[in-house]
Amino acid sequence: MTFWPMTKKNIAVRSASILVMASAVLALGQARAQGLPLIRDTEIENLLKDYSRPIFHAAGFGGGRVKMRIVRSDIFNAFVVDGGNVFVHTGAIMDSETPNQLIGVIAHESGHIAGGHMAALRHMIKQDQTKALLMQILGLGLMVAGAAGGGGNAREISGAGKGVLYGSQELIMRSLLAERRSQESAADQAGLTYLTRTHQSGRGMLETFERFAQQEYVSDQYKDPFVLSHPVATDRLARLRHMVETSPYYHAKDSSKLQLRHDLVRAKLAGYMMSPAAVFNRYPQSNQSMPARYARAIALFFKGGRGGLQAALREIDYLIAVKPPHGIHLNKGYFWEVKGDFLMRSGKSLQAIKPLRTALKLVGNESLIQVQLASALLNVGGARNVKQAIFLLNRSLRDDKNPHAYRLLGQAYYKQGKLPKADAVTAEAYFYEGNLKQAQIFAKRARKKLKQGSPEWLQTGDIINYKPQI
Repeated sequence: MTFWPMTKKNIAVRSASILVMASAVLALGQARAQGLPLIRDTEIENLLKDYSRPIFHAAGFGGGRVKMRIVRSDIFNAFVVDGGNVFVHTGAIMDSETPNQLIGVIAHESGHIAGGHMAALRHMIKQDQTKALLMQILGLGLMVAGAAGGGGNAREISGAGKGVLYGSQELIMRSLLAERRSQESAADQAGLTYLTRTHQSGRGMLETFERFAQQEYVSDQYKDPFVLSHPVATDRLARLRHMVETSPYYHAKDSSKLQLRHDLVRAKLAGYMMSPAAVFNRYPQSNQSMPARYARAIALFFKGGRGGLQAALREIDYLIAVKPPHGIHLNKGYFWEVKGDFLMRSGKSLQAIKPLRTALKLVGNESLIQVQLASALLNVGGARNVKQAIFLLNRSLRDDKNPHAYRLLGQAYYKQGKLPKADAVTAEAYFYEGNLKQAQIFAKRARKKLKQGSPEWLQTGDIINYKPQI
């Protein structure tokens, strides 16, 4: 598994390719500013794409303009702040017992996007010359980020967020939240429409909101963030239940293959995010299912100690070899990727190359796996490996502007002695991490020695001339 954490700095918005509206800045730029811990993983992202693709199509979101973003947090939450991103917490994935429950949440959030429910927020931010409301929104975001981070720093950040939310501007924020409450039923209805169009049940959405209905009368200070932004009033829940139960697809169920993939991703998240002791408690040795063995393999690795790596590799090798239940065809490439990750983390980059190549072949040239393989090749070194790493990194960056890939590409060019190109892609890395100052320093340095009119020369010019909109 490869997590690409984007904590302190995240994704900057590029005027040539990404909207620079206030909402877009809140979605990604403020994720950078707040330290919102977005993570990347091929297996999880592909599952979420499969969940969201038919929903987005039914909602009219063509061309892949809406993306799923994963927030590392054990709190159950999902939210939108613009028309281009649906944020889902890892807690929502892990706590959703069925694919349909998570798909229902995605359908609901899609209803908010399709209804243009963030237009009022964008208008308020635009009209607020002092940016007081923006600070209020950031306060709410800080509470989410703080809860996600864990540890003492998280508690400090969370407290700072509450201070802003419950400060002098509290009435403004409460007015905003009240407006959001009025939009919830509309998002329910739209989401159920998308589920019906895709022949899926709304039962998962209903189960999720019923779960949180009991918190409706709890003080806002102690409510789950999901309830704060998705208030579950009694009358709303009754309407939702009626719509779900009268759907012609109420009894539709997830396929066995989709359920297995869902359970494997939940197990993977548990293995990487929970302590080994907690994983062994959640997936005891008596549970010999593929998801349980997946979680325990990862926990064995992180438990460490004598023989930890070998024990973890034995479990992964078992998963690679074993046949899935009920004749389900399962892509084993993700197990190979995890095997490569174990070896990489253990300082065995040379041994990691083969499993990562196998993963890339089985999963299909996924960008994050290409980056991981390139990293292993660069660690091993040698002119041939560096050349291949450059090929993989450039190919991965065609569709995925990953700052880590840019940084590795810069290292590769430095190894080849191509310093201006190295500085140029390092500028891109800083730019997509949100560090505009450093990006412009490297861009100016590279531009002096790059061939005028070359792609790198033009890209550095874009960075040098870029001016933040907010």
